[in-house]
Amino acid sequence: MLTKKQLDLLAFIHKRVQRDGVPPSFDEMKLALDLRSKSGIHRLITALEERGFIRRLAHRARAIEVVKLPESLGGAPSMGFTPRVIDGDRPDTPPPAAAMTPQTGGAIELPVMGKIAAGVPIEAISEASHSVSVPGGMIAGSGEHYALEVKGDSMIDAGINDGDVVVIRETSVADNGDIVVALVEDSEATLKRFKRSGTSIALEAANPAYETRVLPSDKVKVQGRLVGLIRTY
Repeated sequence: MLTKKQLDLLAFIHKRVQRDGVPPSFDEMKLALDLRSKSGIHRLITALEERGFIRRLAHRARAIEVVKLPESLGGAPSMGFTPRVIDGDRPDTPPPAAAMTPQTGGAIELPVMGKIAAGVPIEAISEASHSVSVPGGMIAGSGEHYALEVKGDSMIDAGINDGDVVVIRETSVADNGDIVVALVEDSEATLKRFKRSGTSIALEAANPAYETRVLPSDKVKVQGRLVGLIRTY
């Protein structure tokens, strides 16, 4: 699964290579994505390379090769889950039928869509690596659900430990006190407690070792709300 900014950058690079035969410069990418600095572009490029969508060629200026495209940009279907954009709303297409089919005993299979930081925000939410079986009663309300593996200890006082798997219901809204998947500046995802005050949003940790992050509301997008947790021993 790609973030919206990652998908936008991949589409821009592909379009320019198709048109001009060479990829755009970092300055052109920064302007196209309306980012303030090149560091954001470097982070997005690294994420796309790690996910296998592009390849940087050594010792050549502006040398970026598009290796593959997701289906939303005309790429070939994958054998597993297709990368989907999580941009704070319901996806354009429904998930594969197997992802939400009740199994024996009332269990439901959900895709594990990568890791989510419960600590310092990291690039998160990638392609589904496997699925996990969860009790049907854990699926709260309507809407799409998915699972994420927790990385970090900033939510331990809320009972969420490093290595736990959290069940998330996709939504773009949250109430104060909800534990949410928050996308910060379209590039970093984190699991934190949500608090809105006026035009600001506080992302609160549940560990005194971590400071609360207070950001302008337009810099934070709610991607989903925590509805369940799975722990293995």
